[in-house]
Amino acid sequence: MDDQLAQGLVEGTDALVTVVGADGRILLANPALQRFTGRGADELLGLLFWDVWVAPEHRELARDAIERAMATGRAYPQEGAWLTADGGRRLVAMRNNVLTDPDGRPYAVACVGFDVTEQRRREEQLSQRARTDRLTGIPNRQTFFDELTRQLQPEAGDTCGVLFCDLDGFKGVNDVHGHTVGDSVLVEVAARLQSAAGPRDVVARFGGDEFVVLSPCCDESDVRALTRWVAERVSAPVPTVAGPLLVGMSIGGTVGRPGDTPDDVVARADRAMYGAKTRQRRRSER
Repeated sequence: MDDQLAQGLVEGTDALVTVVGADGRILLANPALQRFTGRGADELLGLLFWDVWVAPEHRELARDAIERAMATGRAYPQEGAWLTADGGRRLVAMRNNVLTDPDGRPYAVACVGFDVTEQRRREEQLSQRARTDRLTGIPNRQTFFDELTRQLQPEAGDTCGVLFCDLDGFKGVNDVHGHTVGDSVLVEVAARLQSAAGPRDVVARFGGDEFVVLSPCCDESDVRALTRWVAERVSAPVPTVAGPLLVGMSIGGTVGRPGDTPDDVVARADRAMYGAKTRQRRRSER
């Protein structure tokens, strides 16, 4: 009765169940695995499993895993790309156990695989949402701080530039034209900042109408040049449903050095931005 239950479980489960010998040849393939590979049991038995469903770039790792399991008597959970009957790829999480004979000698590995492709995709989407500003689609404040922290690690060995950017008169845009127009301005400004930044730079929305730019391997002259470039790209009127709107931007820049704290670097850039805003206000009042 117990054997019948075990056989029923192996044959009825949606999990991909296989047993492979010490040489990597397939000794058992349950119906779910047969459907996955598009081959019947009579076609699969005796084949090297890494020639059937293991992605080409993982085949050497698969061989090594079997050799280690036979040598040590232990096998470990893994995730890897498996090939389907139509040549597609699925991410499979594997629970592996070494089978031993009555004398305790390893002779095979039993594997129960679960297709986790969609689960990992959903997890990645959730992770991406957690790292991204919902309105503009660019990285958010936390992502910026994570990247800045990495750049400031003592072992990084190089300086980085940080710009703190604040829109001028943005509250007036919201008050006069409404938040929908204000949101469209923020989206356009974010896009312009990204187009002005380099491929390795991180542009993030810090909060409200504040944006930050992190540029690796920057010295003070690079920061000044980046500030001028960003200001030029953002200065053009922003097209909106209420017509073109001219929105200014105050920018403060600083250089972060290995060993600095992220809070200190951002505070310096923030102070520089307020200094730039004050100078602009005084010029406009003359």
